[in-house]
Amino acid sequence: MAEVSAETIRSALSRVTDPRTGQDVISAGMISGLVVKGSNVGFVVEVPAAVGQQGEPLRRACEEAVARLPGVTSVSAILTAEAPAGSRQAPRGGHDHGHAGHQHAPRPAGQPTVGQKPGVPGIASIIAVASGKGGVGKSTTAVNLALGLKALGLKVGLLDADIYGPSVPRLLGLSGRPETTDGKKLKPMVGWGLPCMSMGFLVPEDTPMIWRGPMVVSALDQMLREVEWGTLDVLVVDLPPGTGDAQLTMAQRVPLAGAVIVSTPQDIALLDARKGLNMFRKVDVPVFGIVENMSYFCCPNCGHRSEIFAHGGARRTAEELGCDFLGEVPLDIAIRETSDGGAPIVASQPDGAHAQAYRAIAEAVRAKIDAGRGVRQGPRIVID
Repeated sequence: MAEVSAETIRSALSRVTDPRTGQDVISAGMISGLVVKGSNVGFVVEVPAAVGQQGEPLRRACEEAVARLPGVTSVSAILTAEAPAGSRQAPRGGHDHGHAGHQHAPRPAGQPTVGQKPGVPGIASIIAVASGKGGVGKSTTAVNLALGLKALGLKVGLLDADIYGPSVPRLLGLSGRPETTDGKKLKPMVGWGLPCMSMGFLVPEDTPMIWRGPMVVSALDQMLREVEWGTLDVLVVDLPPGTGDAQLTMAQRVPLAGAVIVSTPQDIALLDARKGLNMFRKVDVPVFGIVENMSYFCCPNCGHRSEIFAHGGARRTAEELGCDFLGEVPLDIAIRETSDGGAPIVASQPDGAHAQAYRAIAEAVRAKIDAGRGVRQGPRIVID
């Protein structure tokens, strides 16, 4: 199969003309967030706010132009109506990052910086928990991190942004549907003291979500902004694995305070973790650090320690990439049982060693949030 490059995609898009202006979408600076992963392509088509959904035919034309390229098997083009047309200059030269590349164009005048993106009323900080691949325990980490932050005295909420595979309802032992008070905004469900929202509350657990990019983006926006979150110090967002629509939506539309990357220690997981970490850096989201999940296994009978997935890989990766190592969590049956049973270990076994590990990670994350907001840490009193 022919190999597709970012330059080939930009060339194809340069032949798509915006009927409103007569300019091609590349010259008009309407394409951003270009991602190429093997034969899968994703990008954003930006139109003026006044155009809105009227830009849908142009989005489809861009998607079809790329889909016709040899070597492309799937295309996800997202329509956004935030930036004025022509505000972004077409990238000149630059580097082609290949299969996992992003076009990192200069920020145009007038486009909001991370700190200027519209926030969510009542929420002081939003952090993302992400992973490069599935199966590394990201959602379990997100739930226990949120509960760890709550144990520190913060008001914390949890948004399950995994539209295709929501797991937060099961992890928190919740069922039923959220209520609405005014017919417009939903009241979040509450589990173990955490207000939370998930697509899992809105559709049956075994129903597949066969949605394309724009529908995912719309659903995320509604779960974020059309929910009565109240006043929160932190909203923890459990992102789906990978670097797709949900991640790009959060990075572009929400002032994320930072991101936590979850990985297991083995090389294959860390390769994808690097991609996730670099994606956040390319969209100007601070990376708080990496958590090594399933770091080791201790036999509950004899106490023998086995490093099933190797050990220490996340710490070494953090050092190589110049970010913090936030901590390690073992592979343990108690964590699995409490997660499957809807009783997260930080809440159900707060005095145990595993809960302490999650709370230590939460303390490190809180310090990062405070540092980003310019909050000075008071002196720590140690009694010998």
